[in-house]
Amino acid sequence: MAASEIPAHETEYRHYVMKFSPAILTTYFQGESAKSNIRLLLRFVFLLVALVTLYSVIFHFLMAYEGRYHSWITGFYWTLTVMTTLGFGDITFNSDLGRTFSILVLLSGVFLFLTLLPFVFIKFFYAPWIEAETRNRAPSQLPPDTKDHVIITSYDPVTVALIERLKDHRKSYVLLEEDFGRALQLYDAGFRVAVGNIDDPETYRRMRADRAALIVATNRDEINTNIAFTVRELSEKVQIVTTADSPYSEDILVMAGSSRVLQLYDMLGNSLAAWTIGGECRANIISRFDELIIAEFPALGTPLVGKTLSESCLRENFGVTVVGIWERGNFEIPHAKSRINPNSVLVLAGSEENLASYNEIYSFYHICQLSVNPVLIVGGGRVGHTIAERFKEREMPYLIIEKNPRRVHEDAKNYVVGDAADIRTLQRAWIEEAPAALITTHDDATNIYLTKYMRSLRPDMQLLSRANLDRNVSSLHRAGADFVMSYASLGANAIFHFLGNEETLMLAEGLNIFRIRTPSPLAGKSLAQSGIREQTACSVVAIKMNGKMTINPDPQIPLQRDAELILIGNYEGERKFLLWSEQ
Repeated sequence: MAASEIPAHETEYRHYVMKFSPAILTTYFQGESAKSNIRLLLRFVFLLVALVTLYSVIFHFLMAYEGRYHSWITGFYWTLTVMTTLGFGDITFNSDLGRTFSILVLLSGVFLFLTLLPFVFIKFFYAPWIEAETRNRAPSQLPPDTKDHVIITSYDPVTVALIERLKDHRKSYVLLEEDFGRALQLYDAGFRVAVGNIDDPETYRRMRADRAALIVATNRDEINTNIAFTVRELSEKVQIVTTADSPYSEDILVMAGSSRVLQLYDMLGNSLAAWTIGGECRANIISRFDELIIAEFPALGTPLVGKTLSESCLRENFGVTVVGIWERGNFEIPHAKSRINPNSVLVLAGSEENLASYNEIYSFYHICQLSVNPVLIVGGGRVGHTIAERFKEREMPYLIIEKNPRRVHEDAKNYVVGDAADIRTLQRAWIEEAPAALITTHDDATNIYLTKYMRSLRPDMQLLSRANLDRNVSSLHRAGADFVMSYASLGANAIFHFLGNEETLMLAEGLNIFRIRTPSPLAGKSLAQSGIREQTACSVVAIKMNGKMTINPDPQIPLQRDAELILIGNYEGERKFLLWSEQ
């Protein structure tokens, strides 16, 4: 790959690794065993030199015995050629005594040069050097000048997604791993990894935790509590964000020193519930940038279905603008002729007043359509229970399909016990009349299977699904899900924004809204001239200049150097824009 083709964050990573390369010598020499090995190696070399010198002297005496004379250089030359078995044959003894000496030199050379020397070199130098180089790939400490980095204490789907976000935004991080072999595997996979016990204060001292921007703990609640206590021994100021599996762990984690506790299962359940059509389904506000509000609204069941954007007259009637359309996982930057389908989810931009007038009209259609028939929740775990609680608050009827009878809560009338893959269970849950179903199991393969199965039974049903791994989001959409929320992405973005980065916000799975100062190459150009949409597939939804926010700006307005652009696009589009704006 040419140097110009290497992504900026990859170049940064290579520089990060190279910073540790000079430390190989330090790593090699810092142990007592290494010093002892060096001493033994030097003794062997001294012995070898002494023996070669002795043989050279004897060579001269024996040659004189035979009446021949050679220089000292010739003596060393003969000794080394015989000992190393090169044996050019240009200098030989004629007497039996000389030939006996030659045999002695040859045998000792075979033993020392061809057998013992390689063993000694490998044992006392090469192997320790390789070990030092290997350990340097997963160092036990960071350079003294390290600061503003993120320390991640576990490797899991959430932290993997977080690392991708950190790379995209040029944020430095280090992933802690207790097992050295596992650390090397992670290094080879492209992660910045360091070795250390996550419950040892010395580890965080070596990781420069007191100057870190954030410490992330996504382990079990007990381990996260220990990490928070341990870090607080070193620093009272460093920010610590932890996850909590149990709703009862939040207070304990806060007392242990956690700056922020994320209940990701509750967040996931709330997000899925907000996307479900039923009850008072209003436009779901997902982002605020000053007076600009970004919201999502499913078109299903409204008069908008079948119309183009120009025919919908949303901007003329309500002052809101459709800045994006979701179609089962595919995001489209819309144009006037974009058609709204039953599966379309509209991404709206406008003021609070604009959205209030929009909701006054269009939320009515969802209330009328879906106020009677229960929504199905597949899975009675933490996520499913959270969704049920939200539905209770919205006075939406629901049924939970749960295979394990022990998970049935006190409100048993809202449960159907059985396997959701069994048509008889689904029939008992009134799948023929259900307006929507949410699939919330912790296994992605099961979620994909059930999504495909339920879509085949009810092509007209709204289907929402949980994904645990980002890589399975597209598979769930292909299986027929209208909306997918990834547990990994949800957690990663929640942690990322705790860094104090308010420039980027995830709107939905794979879709971001972000703000950035006008890049220098665009200053003085209009939006029409900028080529932003063509180059990055991102759309500018607002411009803030001179303290004034302009929503859906005129494409002919010239961009000021200090103007703030607010854009919307998917992950790839955001990455392209960040790279393109730096050119």
